[in-house]
Amino acid sequence: MRTQPRISAQQPSNMPVAKYRPFLETNPVSLPDRQWPNNRITRAPRWLSTDLRDGNQALIEPMDPKRKREMFDLLVRMGYKEIEIGFPAASQTDYDFVRSLIDDEAVPEDVTVSVLTQSRTEIIHRTVEALEGFHRANVHLYNATAPVFRDIVFRNDKASTIDLAVTGTREVMDHAEKILGDDTIFGFQYSPEIFVDTELDFALEISEAVMDIWQPDEDREIILNLPATVERATPNIYADQIEWMSRNLSRREYIALSVHPHNDRGTGVATAELAIMAGADRVEGCLLGQGERTGNVDLITLGLNMFSQGVDPEIDLSNIDEVRRTVEHCTQMPTPPRQPYVGDLVYTSFSGSHQDAIKKGFEARAKKVKAAGGDENAVPWELPYLPIDPHDVGRDYEAVVRVNSQSGKGGVSYLMQTAHNLDLPRRLQIEFSQVVKRHTDTFGGEIDAKSLWTVFADEYLPASFAEGLTPWGEFSLDRAKIVSHDEDNDSVRLAIDVHRNGEAVHVDASGNGPVDAFVNGMNDLGVDVRILDYAEHAMGQGGDAKAAAYIEAVVEGQIVWGVGIHPSITQSTILAVLSAMNRALR
Repeated sequence: MRTQPRISAQQPSNMPVAKYRPFLETNPVSLPDRQWPNNRITRAPRWLSTDLRDGNQALIEPMDPKRKREMFDLLVRMGYKEIEIGFPAASQTDYDFVRSLIDDEAVPEDVTVSVLTQSRTEIIHRTVEALEGFHRANVHLYNATAPVFRDIVFRNDKASTIDLAVTGTREVMDHAEKILGDDTIFGFQYSPEIFVDTELDFALEISEAVMDIWQPDEDREIILNLPATVERATPNIYADQIEWMSRNLSRREYIALSVHPHNDRGTGVATAELAIMAGADRVEGCLLGQGERTGNVDLITLGLNMFSQGVDPEIDLSNIDEVRRTVEHCTQMPTPPRQPYVGDLVYTSFSGSHQDAIKKGFEARAKKVKAAGGDENAVPWELPYLPIDPHDVGRDYEAVVRVNSQSGKGGVSYLMQTAHNLDLPRRLQIEFSQVVKRHTDTFGGEIDAKSLWTVFADEYLPASFAEGLTPWGEFSLDRAKIVSHDEDNDSVRLAIDVHRNGEAVHVDASGNGPVDAFVNGMNDLGVDVRILDYAEHAMGQGGDAKAAAYIEAVVEGQIVWGVGIHPSITQSTILAVLSAMNRALR
């Protein structure tokens, strides 16, 4: 037998590495007695959600007021007590949204709203005026302090940069004193933007100058936010910077030291965690990590990382599927299937050895829980490959079983794709696998491709797609015809004829497309329908190929999937909406 010799180092690449410098050459940190590596995270920091500012401004299609409100309400339900609600001086739309939260009495008294402003008098005035009537409100002032911005972007020296921060702070205080009454508990936040690239002694100097104006004390907190605006070094260097600032700031006991990590190097979560160990009191980020470029730090991952270590995140993360659906709806951005804790595949094992280990882990845990009198919390969570119990966040463990299993989601979806050209979305796979399980539990035996199609068609499709099935459903479609299309306003008017419990019904409806118009028509008929997710594909090639459409919808408060198949993709989508309605209403 010949053994493998030690492999030599890889050969140098042809990439232009000489044009880049190590971060510490230009941003040295002297902290030889650093303490943060010995610290542990034992409690959650204060959280600030920037979903309605950073997360919104980074979207391909920024949220409209309705979706902004849905996001705000989600954040409140989850328990976030500090929420940045926008940049009210940026546009009338942003200003009106901020005011709508007051008009609708949408903000609980224990929630602090925050708004962002640059250090310009007219912007500061508009920003402060937007806060009139809020019970708790912060103004967040920022200006760029890093040399590359001072020298290239703004052509400011250090003195004028400090003057900008100091003048802005004084202007915020003076205008807040004039506009906001005693009913508003007013707070102030300052960010030396691009902190990571700012000389530490200058970041300290400008922060002290701002505090000299604000004069923090026991009843007058200041939030100093030290953002990793562009993540440019390993997380340990940011932790050194945070610990250095925490040690050297005066009036430290009156400061909420805040961090705002981005994810440019893919280590935003680690950066935030090490910053907490280094003394940060507060973390800013977004649900699912929205934000410019690679995003802000993901607050859900941070919270569940703490939860997995027995630390209460002080945020309700017990239904992450609802959180994900709402965030996806509001941002119009998909969630990667491998997203930590939240993605479709994170509680799924494809490997047989993994499945076997997890199966044995569940069996061993069940015995321990039984011995503990059935108390789940009395038995520490220790299972192979599963860092947390999926049930704690509203999910299940899903093993993708072999194709010859009678009830495995993997086998079911494989047969539907290979035998029937239906590529079911993953959440529909989960739902349909439960339908199959009920069938096999009732009738027993394995289920082949033909039987699987019968079960699928009986559950999701009109009887015409499977001979011998009994028609079902409150609604059936006669026609849905476009009668006008206003291209300037992207509006479609639809003439809809359906049968409802055998009775012909006609309705005219409009929307920003045929499907939106059809949904509006169903709402006009008294059926509460809202689309959550949509997918479609061709079932073959050629001019006679059918299209399959899949709709996840909320119908009368129930989340259900519907399926439509038709040569026209528009008609197949409308049929999918009817399928979801019929399934929810039967």
